[in-house]
Amino acid sequence: MCLAVPGKIISLKNSNAEVDFSGVRRAVSLDLVPDAKKNDYVLVHAGFAIQVLDPKEAEETLKLFKEIYATTGGDAYSGELGHNNP
Repeated sequence: MCLAVPGKIISLKNSNAEVDFSGVRRAVSLDLVPDAKKNDYVLVHAGFAIQVLDPKEAEETLKLFKEIYATTGGDAYSGELGHNNP
């Protein structure tokens, strides 16, 4: 199962961004959200930002992910996001 994950845009170059996922940075396409800007939170699925998020909602979602992984003993940000389980 794959999930869309919120991340914060750190830098922009053309229609691509470097996005921070709680310390893990990935290159993300902004083709689907061309108005996204530095410091915006975006919802990312399969390497594409698919929505710009309200900052408070994004931070709450990230908090929930951390709580879930803490209670299950998982590491939310190791390896490929959404593909940690065998």
